[in-house]
Formats: sequence, C-alpha cells, structure tokens
Amino acid sequence: MTSYPPSPWDLTGHSYTGVWLQPLRHTPAPHNASTKVVTIFGRAIVCAAFFVYEEPSPLTYDEIMSTVLVRDGWRLRVSITHIWVNSEASRDGGRELWAIPKDLAEFDVAPHVSYAAQGIGSLSLRRVRRLPFRVPARFSSAQDRDGNLLVTPVVGHIRAGLATARWSFAADGPIGFLAGRKPLLTLAARPFHLIFGRR
Repeated sequence: MTSYPPSPWDLTGHSYTGVWLQPLRHTPAPHNASTKVVTIFGRAIVCAAFFVYEEPSPLTYDEIMSTVLVRDGWRLRVSITHIWVNSEASRDGGRELWAIPKDLAEFDVAPHVSYAAQGIGSLSLRRVRRLPFRVPARFSSAQDRDGNLLVTPVVGHIRAGLATARWSFAADGPIGFLAGRKPLLTLAARPFHLIFGRR
C-alpha cells in the first residue's frame, strides 16, 4: 500500500523560479544521458525554484529544485537534477511514479516574503508584478529510470509575474554551482494549477 496519491497529482500553490545562463562546465548533467543540454551561445538554461503546494492539493508541502532545459531529439524537456521536499509521501511518490530524485530537507517559509531550505539555498522577495490574467502552462519532465528515459507531462495554468528577488546558495551545498551568480530574472507563479503526470 502506497503512502502517496496515484498519478496524476492535481496541484495548487505558488512558486518563484530564478533563471540563469550557466557555463556548461558549471552545469549539472541531465538526469538521463540520452537528453542533450540546450545552450545559448554556449551557456545552459538552468533554473532554481521554490514551490509551495497548498490546499486543495492532495499533498501540501514545500519544495526546492534545480533544473536544466534539455532536448529529447527536437522536443524540449525539463530535467530535474536536484530536488528536496519536506514530505515523505511526496518524496516517495516523486521517486516511484516519475523517477524524480526527491530527498528530504528542512524549510523555513514566510509566503511571498522569504524561502529557505537548510544547507541548500534561500530566496528573499522585494517586489512582484503580476499579469492581470492567467496564462497556460505545458511542459514535460525528462528523468532517468534504470537507464531509460521517462517523460512525464505537466499541464495547467498560472498567474504569472516578474519578481525582484535575492537568491543565495550554500557554496559547499548541492546547488553550489549557482552560488554567487545573479539570475537573468525571477518568475512568479501565484497561484498555479498544474496536473502532473498521466492517469
């Protein structure tokens, strides 16, 4: 008997995502070796994000992740290279359903003000400007399961915006490759509604 909901997960909450153009030598490898990192002038598109999943989501928890934009042939995918949550059910479900390498961490969250994952990274918000309407969201994660590529669809909509924010990462931590680097921008999704996975 599993401790997590079946796929798909109907998720509601908010998130903040920083976007970096990162030198390839400082970019983590995609989770599956058959995908290729997408580059712009020799730099990878790397993101770090804090997510807060709120009711009526089947599980409520906090999350931090780093991702790399990759291609599977000519299809663009998101490779989740590092990710932590403060829910054992989310950790187990993410690993078993979609091969997402979730681990556990401790979080300190003041919604829309500050976010921190112990020993990993933090985010302090200064200003958020939101669009007055929702926009569609559609992407797929590309993960490795026993050497095979596992692609999982995500669809939904978000109330998007741009944030002025300060990101910080522990230099000796698992996302230390972003330490001391400023993102191109920080995107807000508050709120979002996403369907993660297939039935």
